[in-house]
Amino acid sequence: MDYTNKSPAAIAEALGQRLKQARLNRDLTQLEVAERTGVSRKAVLNAEKGKVQLEVLVAILQALELTAQLDSFLPPQPPSPIQLAKLQGKQRQRASGQRGKGDDDDEDGKADTREEPEW
Repeated sequence: MDYTNKSPAAIAEALGQRLKQARLNRDLTQLEVAERTGVSRKAVLNAEKGKVQLEVLVAILQALELTAQLDSFLPPQPPSPIQLAKLQGKQRQRASGQRGKGDDDDEDGKADTREEPEW
């Protein structure tokens, strides 16, 4: 089915019909689904009409053992390259010049790289 030119209400109604058919295929009444999900029968009825809260929809999908299909319905979205760049923060452009003083460091914290004269 092409959802491109459908209104949100029309898409929700089509999903509700699929939900109803899934319930009927499992030979369950609206009341049985409601009892399994902990919602009212009216909530199940409304879901089958396409008017449902997301949490209730997920509970009904669990009762109908359809949660395995959620990744097909809305696959996980990887972060975009722009988001990845923002998450990484700014890349270092140069060294800070601050190091811990070691045995080879002189007073200013820099290593002495001069060679000792041989006598």
